[in-house]
Amino acid sequence: MKSFSYVSAPDVGTALHTIADGEGVKFLAGGTNLVDLMREGIEQPTTVVDITRLPLAGIEELPDGGIRVGSLVSNSRLAADPLVRTRYPVLAQAILHGASAQLRNMATVGGNLLQRTRCMYFYDEAAACSKRAPGSGCAAIGGFSRSGAVLGVSDHCIATHPSDMAVALTMLDAVVEVESVRGIRRIPIAEFHRLPGDTPHIETVLAADELITAVELPSVPAAANSRYRKVRDRASYAFALVSVAAALDVNDGVVTEVRLSLGGVGTKPWRATEAERALFGEPATEDAFRRAAMAELAEAVPGPQNVFKIELARRTIVATLRQLLTEGSAA
Repeated sequence: MKSFSYVSAPDVGTALHTIADGEGVKFLAGGTNLVDLMREGIEQPTTVVDITRLPLAGIEELPDGGIRVGSLVSNSRLAADPLVRTRYPVLAQAILHGASAQLRNMATVGGNLLQRTRCMYFYDEAAACSKRAPGSGCAAIGGFSRSGAVLGVSDHCIATHPSDMAVALTMLDAVVEVESVRGIRRIPIAEFHRLPGDTPHIETVLAADELITAVELPSVPAAANSRYRKVRDRASYAFALVSVAAALDVNDGVVTEVRLSLGGVGTKPWRATEAERALFGEPATEDAFRRAAMAELAEAVPGPQNVFKIELARRTIVATLRQLLTEGSAA
């Protein structure tokens, strides 16, 4: 690990001015991803700004029935919050599926959104990876691609986004609040993560001098009946092969609201808008669920080793909606 300067920021202003005044500055919160990347030499900041003392660890109810979550709230605390468990059970379930208790105790909401892919080639300096070394190619294409994405891929990258929490937040239409010395801006989470295109190393729309300060969840009545389902190689905290965050509202046997997001199959947390459109106003039947799932995966671009993800995603969408229809959001 290369040497670096360490600054403990006593307030938001100090943190923002420190990152604005120098290149190669990174914020450190829980460190569950950044520290690993520094050890591997993938991230080499000149200065690390510790933001754990900042007053960004609150959870508060908003007047419209939504909630505002500070970026330094730990994943464990967010999953255990009564408002989250009651109004957004899909979010609590996604977090609890995401990592071990030890990691959840350290990982923060802001850090979770910014975590980087776990693609094996990204961590292998001997391999081509345009996400790690821009323009170098993608060894996963034509290589071992079983865990790769089938949605949102490009000729430069097929790495999946690793977050479970972000999949649920995408389904809930969360808004990410960021701040810099230039002011505050609010970014819909659907626009926060970028598709790889020909610049896979640029993963979000966050500017280099911006700090995530909060995530706001709007009031989503349908989210009271929501569920997160994750399919993985082993039950012990593996990353998703396919995951589904879903909310469903049915009246007189007809779908009046449906929300779907997918993980494990996209280069970013994937809002399943085609499936939503196909289901809205349709009978809440297994056949309708299956047709919607097929519509969402129609544009998938698999390789020979991950083509199974298409059928697995279809079946997982159907199974999740079936559970919501018959059992509700209870685990």
